Amino acid sequence: MGYGLWTSACRLSPATLPGNVGSYQLMPDNPPLTAFTMTNLDQFESEFRAATRTPFEYTPVSLTHGLLITDQPTVDPQLQEHLTRFLGVGNDGKPIELEHVSIDATCNVRELLSIVDEKQAELLVTYRNLHSDAWSWPHSLGDAVDVLTQITDVPVLLIPNPKEDKDYGDQMQNLDVVMAITDHLAGDHRLVNYAVALTQPGGKVILSHVEDDQTLHRTIEAISKIPAIDTDTVAEELPKQLLKDPLDYAESCQKVLLDTEVNVSVEHSVSLGHRMREHLQLIEQHNVDLLVLNTKDDDQLAMHGLAYPLAVELRKTPLLML
Repeated sequence: MGYGLWTSACRLSPATLPGNVGSYQLMPDNPPLTAFTMTNLDQFESEFRAATRTPFEYTPVSLTHGLLITDQPTVDPQLQEHLTRFLGVGNDGKPIELEHVSIDATCNVRELLSIVDEKQAELLVTYRNLHSDAWSWPHSLGDAVDVLTQITDVPVLLIPNPKEDKDYGDQMQNLDVVMAITDHLAGDHRLVNYAVALTQPGGKVILSHVEDDQTLHRTIEAISKIPAIDTDTVAEELPKQLLKDPLDYAESCQKVLLDTEVNVSVEHSVSLGHRMREHLQLIEQHNVDLLVLNTKDDDQLAMHGLAYPLAVELRKTPLLML
């Protein structure tokens, strides 16, 4: 048992000090009435925290001016047609105007960043392996994409490379189904707001959160070696709590968007499993038109979490990289 906190009733009793100066001391009237152990307080605090939820904050995103960055002197008419159809009219009812920026083989990444900074665009559209034959091997994104996604604050829309597949436009028909993927859904307002902004009116936004089962199993295994902790309770309650926060947030997204009359439907998938495998299965199952994911991580220079492996794997699926 931990330390106890006691409450009792007291009365004031006169006391005589040297020099006949009147004073008072506390005298207990009754024995202790109530005792709260630290276990009681811990339980109350846990219940209080469990009831705390992070509500979704909807902020409309304006996307009216973007840059189309290619390694061709002019925009291929077929690519232009695909992009016009694909981006079309966003959820705000306004089309996204794209300005073409052609970079030649002598243009380095620093010069490209300078152009991006000068144009003040709200969206960058490009494809993998600019001015490189590395597109022939499905293992990289290329220097330009690596730096653009990490250095600039402008979202990067990564589309299939026109050189890689003649049917690359098949995945750029519309934005009817948009999926937002994260390993920490609760509180990620920006991710959800961008997903909503790019979903066409009447379309569907899917919020996906996968808790890694192997990490959970290792955590429970470590806890099982601590005698003071009830392993059975942890094994039963920890998975529930890990899924509760993202589930509550996803439901908050549904309610807020419904209340604000945004013309999209919201679905969610919150599960425990292998992150890469679960996400890939969901993308295929729902025939996702666009994947929205975070690429920046405050704790490292490299791309965030699953962003890079997903970007390498999904070469035919457009990605919005924040």
